[in-house]
This record gives sequence, C-alpha cells and structure tokens, in this order.
Amino acid sequence: MNITNETLAAVDFAFARSAWVDATPTRVYDLISDVSAISRWSPTADGVSYDEGAGPWAGAWFSGANRRDGKQWTTRSQVVQADPAAAFSFVVGGAEDGIVRWSWTFRPQGRGTLVQQSWQLLRLDPVLGRTRADLDALRRYMEGSVETTLTALAQWVAEHSR
Repeated sequence: MNITNETLAAVDFAFARSAWVDATPTRVYDLISDVSAISRWSPTADGVSYDEGAGPWAGAWFSGANRRDGKQWTTRSQVVQADPAAAFSFVVGGAEDGIVRWSWTFRPQGRGTLVQQSWQLLRLDPVLGRTRADLDALRRYMEGSVETTLTALAQWVAEHSR
C-alpha cells in the first residue's frame, strides 16, 4: 500500500534490542508471556489481559490499553509463537491481518538470559503514519519504548529475586 507518493515498504520499519537479565530463560519467558505483567516495564502498555480461558499459547487472544503522546487506545493481539524458555511473539490485529509483530527470544548467557525484543511493521496503514517521516518517528519512539522496557525488566528481576 503506497500511503503517499513516497516508496515505502513495511520491512524498512523493524528493529531489535537486547538486554541481559539475571534470571533463567524459563523465568524470563514466564514473565513476558504473562501479558498482564507488561505494564510493570512498558512505558506505553497498560491493562493487558488474555481473553477469558486463554493463556500463553499460539492462537490465544488478548487486549490491552496503550498510550502515547497524550492519546489512548485499545488493541487486540494474537499470540503467534509460544515456545517456553525460547521465544514468545504476538501480532497486533491478529495473525491473519496484523499490523505489527512483537517478538522476544531468550538465550542462556552465563547465569542469566540474553533477552532480545523486536518490533516489525507488517503492513503499511495510515493509522501508523502517512509519510516516511511519520513512520521513522514511530520507529524511533518504539525503539525508545523497547529500550525502556528491557531496562525496566532487568531491574525489576534484579530487585525481585532477592
């Protein structure tokens, strides 16, 4: 979808960040796959919960409130990968027609885990921006959000493992 006369491709709007967390991959996976806990670390997500009877498995749906720049909105997301102690991913909007994929991988490193969080725009949509500048600004904002989330996760684990 060409939003403007610019040539834009969703693949241009993706990134990954990593942080070391002082916990086993199983422990970190359990924390991340409990989507209701994300508001502990994320500066943008709040009130996240699985649908009744759903949980951290592929195909499960959840809802969450988000906030950015004084705006608030609710999203519906579907878990697309749930490999305990290895990887967890979901797609905002669902696997069939989603807009953004959020993924985490967990690799043992020393006594802890190297956690990688990635964000990938799956398709262009005017709700996210209409120009390259809009989408570049969104990606930069999300990069900062991911860095904050990973730092807060590592700090929270360190404080709560004592």
